[in-house]
Amino acid sequence: MTQTERRIFLIKELLSESGKISRISPEKLSSADQKNLLRSLMNIRMPAPASDEFLKIQNEYLTIALDEKGITDLSDLTPVQDDFYIWQGDIATLRCDAIVNAANSRLLGCFQPLHNCIDNCIHTYSGIQLRNKCHEIMQRQGHEEPTGKAKITPAYNLPCEYVIHTVGPIVNNFLTEEHCRLLESCYLSCLETAQKNDIKSIAFCCISTGVFGFPQKEAAEIALKTVKKFKAETGSGIKIIFNVFKDEDREIYEKLFGKN
Repeated sequence: MTQTERRIFLIKELLSESGKISRISPEKLSSADQKNLLRSLMNIRMPAPASDEFLKIQNEYLTIALDEKGITDLSDLTPVQDDFYIWQGDIATLRCDAIVNAANSRLLGCFQPLHNCIDNCIHTYSGIQLRNKCHEIMQRQGHEEPTGKAKITPAYNLPCEYVIHTVGPIVNNFLTEEHCRLLESCYLSCLETAQKNDIKSIAFCCISTGVFGFPQKEAAEIALKTVKKFKAETGSGIKIIFNVFKDEDREIYEKLFGKN
């Protein structure tokens, strides 16, 4: 199968599975439109088992798609300090032990088609297995994920080994001490989870910034302070990658490391 054939197969399977009648033939769409349609269908798919054939073809498709995006290996990065890295790029393409996902309290990923959030991106390129696994965890837990805690899952088709999911605080209007405490708890919970699972490297996204409204500079200060304190108190040699998407966030972390 070619990549186009895989994409068309997956689109047809997802449309059939949903019971929706589509008057659009995926064969007649451009490659870009096919990719957007497939991603949208994966974004809105509820947790449910899938056939072995579907999973096989999906896994092949995502592996090639990620290779085309370009994989960055931790070993290719230059530390800004011992065990600390700043990396600007798509966290779904980073090869390290674990990446951190800024999740919502349902922990099932972003259901908004083509939304440009990290939750959407991670679930898209990990594959439908990730939502299914998160659903299994949440069913067993029996309630929504509290802010400041963390859960770990396999990464499935991503180049990393694990995804650690954490729900950050939402800041409305003004920042409070409780917001800061909860964000610190996010970083600490992720680090404790990593330690329990013998994870040697972890990439943190900018938890709670963006649509969650946490001021970027204050969030970065809490992140760096919490991680450095954890490493000092535990003697952990875990490698820390601060993954940023915006130039502004990269500049904030560079300035913070320049002061330390």
